[in-house]
Amino acid sequence: LTGTSKRLGFTMAEILLSLTIIGVVAAITLPSLTGNINERTWNTQRKALYARMSQAIALMPALNGYGTLTEDENHSVTADTAAETFITEGLSKVLKINNICDTDHLADCGLPDKINPLQLGHNATSTLELSGVKTLVSFNNMFNGSFINGDGYSFVYSQLDTKAAAFETVNGESILVYYNPYCHSGKEETYDYWTQPKMCANFVYDLNGNKGPNTVGKDIGFISALYSSDTVVVAPQMMVRAAGTSVKQKAAGEYCKNLDSESRVPNRDEAAAIFYNKQLLGLTSSDHMWTSSVKDANTGWYFSIDIGKVYPRTRDLGLRVICVAR
Repeated sequence: LTGTSKRLGFTMAEILLSLTIIGVVAAITLPSLTGNINERTWNTQRKALYARMSQAIALMPALNGYGTLTEDENHSVTADTAAETFITEGLSKVLKINNICDTDHLADCGLPDKINPLQLGHNATSTLELSGVKTLVSFNNMFNGSFINGDGYSFVYSQLDTKAAAFETVNGESILVYYNPYCHSGKEETYDYWTQPKMCANFVYDLNGNKGPNTVGKDIGFISALYSSDTVVVAPQMMVRAAGTSVKQKAAGEYCKNLDSESRVPNRDEAAAIFYNKQLLGLTSSDHMWTSSVKDANTGWYFSIDIGKVYPRTRDLGLRVICVAR
C-alpha cells in the first residue's frame, strides 16, 4: 500500500516570529527582574554591614581622642591624622579590614569618583564628586564652628576641619570615614542642642566598590556613630519626604504609615544622621522634621536641618515630617 504522509513542523518565518516575540518580552521583563534582584542583594548587604559595624563599634571603649590634630595661631590645621588613626588604631582592632587609605588616596580603597545623591523630587541634586568632599566641613559645611546664621546667632562650639580617610572590608565594601576626635557623650538634654558635637564618626559606604550604579539608596548609603561612650549607631534609609506638610508629632507615626506601610518617623539620633549626610540625600535648609523622640507627654523633639539643632516643641504643633524605612 502506498499513501501520502504530511511532514509536521514550523516554517522559518514562524520560528523567526517566535524568537522575535521572545526577545521583545525578555527586553521588557529582564531589566525589572534584574533590578529586583539587585535591590534584594543590596538590602541584604546593607543589613549585614550595619550589623558588623554596630558590633565592632560596641567593642571599642570610646570613640573620641584618636590621632593628632594641631592648628596654628590662625586656627589652620597643621597636622591631622585623626580619621586615619581612628581606623588603624581603633576600628581595625575590632573589624576585619583589608586596606586603609589616607585622604590623598581615597580612590585606592575602591571608592567611586562620583556619587549620585538620592533624587527627591524638587530637591534633586547633581553628582557629588569625591574630590570635593575630602574633609568633614566640605562634606557638611555646618560642622564649621565659626558659622553665623542670618540672625547673627553663632555656633556654641569649635570644630576643626578633619580630613577624611577610607578603608575596604574583607567583604568587599568600600567605606569613607569622617571623624570628630572631640565628640561628646551625654544624651539627656532638656533644652535645644547642637548635634554636631555628638557625631563621632560618619561612614559613607559603597557595597560594591566603584562598579556602579554608585547611587544613594542603592549600593551607596551611610552609617553614623553618635556619642563617645554608650555609642548609638544608626543607618536610616529615607523613603518618603513630605513637602510642606503640617503634621502633629502625635500623628506623625500614623502619617508615615499611611504614606507607606514600611515607613516610620526617625528618632532624633536618626534625624541627626540624616542631617550629617544631607548632601547625599539632596536635602535643603527647609527640610526640618519631627522626630519620634519625646521629652515628656506633651513635648517632642523637632530637628532643624539648616543648622543641625534639635528643639523641644509642643507635640500638638503641625510641623514637617520626613519618613524613613522600618
